[in-house]
Amino acid sequence: MPVGVVSRKIGGWIDRLGALWVEGQITQLSRRPGAGVVFMTLRDPAQEVSLTVTCFRDVFDKVADVIQEGARVVVFAKPVWYAPSGQLSLRAAEIRPVGVGELLVRLERLKKALAAEGLFAPERKKPLPFLPRRIGLVTGRASAAERDVLETARHRWPAVRFEVRPVAVQGVHAVPQIVKAVQELDGHPEVDVIIVARGGGSVEDLLPFSDEQLVRAVAACGTPVVSAIGHEPDNPLLDHVADLRSRTPTHAAKDAVPDVGEEHARIEQLRLRALRVLTGVLDREERGLAAWMSRPSMAEPHGIVDERAEVVDALLARSRRTLAHRLDRADSELEHTRARVVALSPASTLKRGYAVLQRRDGSAVRAADEVRAGEELRARVADGEFGVTVGPVS
Repeated sequence: MPVGVVSRKIGGWIDRLGALWVEGQITQLSRRPGAGVVFMTLRDPAQEVSLTVTCFRDVFDKVADVIQEGARVVVFAKPVWYAPSGQLSLRAAEIRPVGVGELLVRLERLKKALAAEGLFAPERKKPLPFLPRRIGLVTGRASAAERDVLETARHRWPAVRFEVRPVAVQGVHAVPQIVKAVQELDGHPEVDVIIVARGGGSVEDLLPFSDEQLVRAVAACGTPVVSAIGHEPDNPLLDHVADLRSRTPTHAAKDAVPDVGEEHARIEQLRLRALRVLTGVLDREERGLAAWMSRPSMAEPHGIVDERAEVVDALLARSRRTLAHRLDRADSELEHTRARVVALSPASTLKRGYAVLQRRDGSAVRAADEVRAGEELRARVADGEFGVTVGPVS
């Protein structure tokens, strides 16, 4: 098909589209004197996308006193196809500026939605390192915020190192550049903390730091992020998703970098405290040792031995006396028993002149009728024995 036919077909399809409300930021505004049409470029604040918008002068004149380049607007427009140049544009029938009140309502709605997803939950916050190897800084080029952060940090810790990413901090290019810088620093192997800093401004100036795309990018960071946007009353959504919210860029440097003087003083305090504690422990142990050494067992260790030696000697003497007494009594009893045995023994009887008559088989003769005349017996006396023959009694 010829180009003209294709262009007419595209235009016919676009003509069938209805009107719609479109929101964006005006980046270019052309009001030619005497012209009945006003041209402007409407850009998406969060993306590199823009559309041309045209409107009749009477439509624009209704808001001409409050509309300028950089303003956020909502236009009611219909897509229009310009066949001669093959260009798509929006023909605006109404233009409404986005006021601060409306912006705040929309930001509050976005804040609640993101909070419901858990992006602002305290348990998601990551602690900042005590002494970061390198600090990533996202801020405007040659801005006061950059100067405040760098000077404050280097004053507190002269050896601190920075990885600076200068970006646009307001306008249509701010959000894409800030998101890209944050993601680059998050992937840097030596960056331990990221500071996003900007000086103060109006609600419209700080809008990029409440952009949903930036909030989600910061929430996805594995590196702790410090938000230092504007002054203390300013509160963009970035403050809620960041791991730490600092009141100003200067305070962000204080939060991220320890003060070398304060750390030296703290170390000295801890050293003195440790010395006092150690001295106290040594003094207490020394007193305890002195108390132990003053006891009799330690002061005169041989005293107990001498005392126990006397007891042992007394017990030994007592045992000897007891043993001697028992031996003497046993000896006396033994003598009495021996005397009784001797007195009752046959040998004593024989010594008194008695004799024991025994037959050949060794049996003793106890009665006269147990022997017969002529029988030979053996007579045993005290000093020996001899043989006898039984004879008749005369």
